[in-house]
Amino acid sequence: MKLIENMQPDKWVKNNMKHYSKLFLGIILSLIVGCKGYDHPDFPKVPVNFYIYPNDVSYYDLMYHGGHMYFTGGVNGIVVYRLGDWEFTAFDRACPNDWDKSDAYVAMESSGIILKCNRCGSTYNILDGGKVSGTSKYPLKQYFTKYDGMRLRIHS
Repeated sequence: MKLIENMQPDKWVKNNMKHYSKLFLGIILSLIVGCKGYDHPDFPKVPVNFYIYPNDVSYYDLMYHGGHMYFTGGVNGIVVYRLGDWEFTAFDRACPNDWDKSDAYVAMESSGIILKCNRCGSTYNILDGGKVSGTSKYPLKQYFTKYDGMRLRIHS
């Protein structure tokens, strides 16, 4: 503490700002490099744009947190998952490892948060689509979601 007591405040700030600016720059760079998004080179870009009404009884499984439902669309179907009151996530059911095979799709396991490919056995986290285990090199293809309290839009 004597070092800080003897040092003038503006000199202390000047000496420590160098360290904080390096830390800040490192965090920004890691976010830019780490958030490069979905980059599967061969996965088809299929247009997706539809609406559902999660509060409607026909979408009962999406009325509660952790609920999920399957829909047609995308490459091999779409799974929609309710994260919270106002938050949903949607992924293509085509396994990134075998997307070109119509019988290769992911389905929810009994845990309620892991999707597993029925063909290669790769598993993915429903919260972010990231690979948990298996031979796949890529995460699941994610679609955008927008919820206004009544209507949920799923789109590419």
